[in-house]
Amino acid sequence: MSRATSNFKSNLKTCLRRPFARLGLSILVVAAIALFSNSAAISSQGDLLTDVQALVGLGARVAGTATAEKASQYLVNAYRKAGYETEIQTLTYPKFRDLGSTLAVDDRPLDGWVYHGTIAGQVTGRLVAIPNDGQPQDYAGTAVKGAIAIARRGGMTFSEKVKYAAEAGAIAIIIVNNEPKNVRGSLTSSPAIPVLGLSGAEGEPLMARARTASLTAKLNVNTQKNALARNVIAHLPGVNQPSLIVGGHYDSVVGSPGANDNASGTAVVLAIARQLSGSPLAQQLWFIAFDGEEDGLKGSQAFVERSSPQFLAKLKGMVNFDMVGVNDALQGEGSLSLKPFTTVDETMMKNPALRLGSSDHAPFKSQNVPTLFFNRGYEPNYHTPNDTAIVPRLLRETQETALKAIAQILKQ
Repeated sequence: MSRATSNFKSNLKTCLRRPFARLGLSILVVAAIALFSNSAAISSQGDLLTDVQALVGLGARVAGTATAEKASQYLVNAYRKAGYETEIQTLTYPKFRDLGSTLAVDDRPLDGWVYHGTIAGQVTGRLVAIPNDGQPQDYAGTAVKGAIAIARRGGMTFSEKVKYAAEAGAIAIIIVNNEPKNVRGSLTSSPAIPVLGLSGAEGEPLMARARTASLTAKLNVNTQKNALARNVIAHLPGVNQPSLIVGGHYDSVVGSPGANDNASGTAVVLAIARQLSGSPLAQQLWFIAFDGEEDGLKGSQAFVERSSPQFLAKLKGMVNFDMVGVNDALQGEGSLSLKPFTTVDETMMKNPALRLGSSDHAPFKSQNVPTLFFNRGYEPNYHTPNDTAIVPRLLRETQETALKAIAQILKQ
């Protein structure tokens, strides 16, 4: 889920007046379909956990990475196995990101960091210390051609410093901060060689050693400038116009395996699709696993922008699942302008003041498509490497509640 918060308490009474305002675990459905009354019909906790573990096991599913592509293929295979046709909707957008760059000198790791805008590349070479500020004349007699330059910050822009190193024949450059700590920097023009930065605390002693000893530096600058994201769209053959879209994002942030955010929602959407594949209801549904949510709802925004006004106007709604695997209190937030069918037990809202806002329902809502958003609120492992586990029971309960809600929405 993208990071956004607002005060729920002040809006609680207003929200509860809306037909689809908030759904507790004690949600009461006016009329249930017999298909969902048998608990055996609900996907087992094991199936849900298997999907979460498969996605988490891939690692951080950062949009535009090979890991995210593997996740999209896993979902394609799962939907096809359930009897659905699939489509990959691709989108590209600017996104510079360090995907794990490293620096070592004589095999000793150093805390190098990436300059925004650097090119990627793996480089190994002699380390040559450049005197003064690294002006063009400072390279005279340095034998830097085919080597890796190390120069002190200052005297010019970062881009100029990189340019002069490249013109002198350096294959990469390390820029040492003029203070003990690291400093974040950006390049105003596209560099010809990879660039890494180093704190003054580590860099100054290294420059001194490079002046008197033969050192070998290894730079692995692993960055991306643009993200190629992939929405996974699934529906039964011939269903070109759904009445309802059911979705959630499958990407995660850098460094986080994203079990709760949002393998949990992805698994619930997939479980609902499997459950309904033999039901007439599936003839009215599209299931979408959105990419790029963590970068600002890129996938869902692209889907909405590429959909015709007629397509969107025929939708009864969009149901979104994000972070539904932790915390007992299931929350439903929505704008569905349909007949009321829920009653909310406020005692089920364990943390009514906590509300995570922006998620993939927002672009649909902006185009007046009714929306319903399931989540379980903030939890401390959000956007951290510790987002590795969910509670299978909570996924099943979310699925049960959502199945009933979907059935009623489609009856309107």
